[in-house]
Amino acid sequence: MSFSPFDDPAAWGMLLSICAHFAAGIMLGLLYFRTLWRSVHRLALGDRKAMIVALMTGRFVLLGCLLTLASLEGALLLLMVALGILIGRYAVMRRVRVVAP
Repeated sequence: MSFSPFDDPAAWGMLLSICAHFAAGIMLGLLYFRTLWRSVHRLALGDRKAMIVALMTGRFVLLGCLLTLASLEGALLLLMVALGILIGRYAVMRRVRVVAP
C-alpha cells in the first residue's frame, strides 16, 4: 500500500489541468503582448487607426473571455493562467528590449 499523493488518478488530472492552464496563459500572454507591440508599431507609423482600435478591442475581448473561463474552473487555475500571462509578457518585453534599445 502506497501513500503517495499521486496514486490517485484525480491528482494526476488536477496536475495536468494546472500545467495546461499555465501553458495556455503563456501562449495567451505571448499572443496578447506581441500583438500589442505590433499595434503600437503601426500606430507610430501612422497606419489606419480604425484597424488598430479593432485589434485592441479584439485583444481585450479575447483576454477577458479566456480569463472568465479560467475563473469558472477555480481560483488556482485562474492564478496559473495569470502567472502564464505575466511570463509571456516578460518574454515579449525581453525580445522588444533587444530589438529596439
